[in-house]
Amino acid sequence: MNRIIALVVAIVIVLFAASSMVFVVDQRHMAVLSPRGDAAPTLLGPGLHVKLPPPLQTVTLVDNRIQSLDAPDEDHYVTSDKTELLVNPVIKFRITDPLKLLAETKGDVQSLPERLALLSRGALGDAFGQFTLADALAKQQAVAEQARGALDKGAASLGVSVVDVRLTRIDFPAAQADTVFKRMIAAREQVAVDERAKGTAEADQIRADALAKQQAVLAEGLAQAQGIRGEGDAKAAEIAAEAFGKDPQFYQFYLSMQAYRKTFKPGDLIVVDSNSEFFRFMRSPTGGVAPDAPATTPRKR
Repeated sequence: MNRIIALVVAIVIVLFAASSMVFVVDQRHMAVLSPRGDAAPTLLGPGLHVKLPPPLQTVTLVDNRIQSLDAPDEDHYVTSDKTELLVNPVIKFRITDPLKLLAETKGDVQSLPERLALLSRGALGDAFGQFTLADALAKQQAVAEQARGALDKGAASLGVSVVDVRLTRIDFPAAQADTVFKRMIAAREQVAVDERAKGTAEADQIRADALAKQQAVLAEGLAQAQGIRGEGDAKAAEIAAEAFGKDPQFYQFYLSMQAYRKTFKPGDLIVVDSNSEFFRFMRSPTGGVAPDAPATTPRKR
């Protein structure tokens, strides 16, 4: 009976020792095998591995995936124009050198988030200090990228690569929110005034240019009209002269009819001498001249 109990105890001890000597590393992790003493640790990849039981050798698993560090509380940062902001950053990072990480943290891998948070405060503080309030709000991606570059350099000493930095919240402390908002409103109103003044000046210039073009077109049209009118008058005089040469008596008759049209208006009452030469074509179609007699040019009255 004692032999059976001893055998069972021996088997349990062997199984326990075997379980502590064999371990599996999956694809999501890397393992650092640390021997006792001053010997250098060994980096192991995914797979089945064998080690000596503790405390002769210990294994530390390190996650090699992209991880997130999201600070639960906002941090205070100051812009170049001395405006305080409340910022919540989210940091995406990956452990690229587990051996360096264990060496820098003295085997305390769990302290990595705290150390990254400390480095991020310094990087974000320097980044916000290089931007004014207006630029920090308008160029949040530029601020985050500048902070990521500085943070990545600092985290490289820990064997960590910073993949991305996101600013999930940028706000003002309650004590100065009203003052900042009023200042921003005043700045936007000034920009609006400047834009309206610029638009008014451009509109005045456009109207002046349009008026100048209008006057130029009208002057050109008037000159063309006068030229056309002059050509028409010359042509009319030429036709009249030709007609007078062919039939002077008819030309005199035509001129008299035109004179009658201009002189007499509907409803006018005119007292004249009917024997006046002006009315000779009213007394006779030939104006009192024989058809074959030469015509004389009527006198202008």
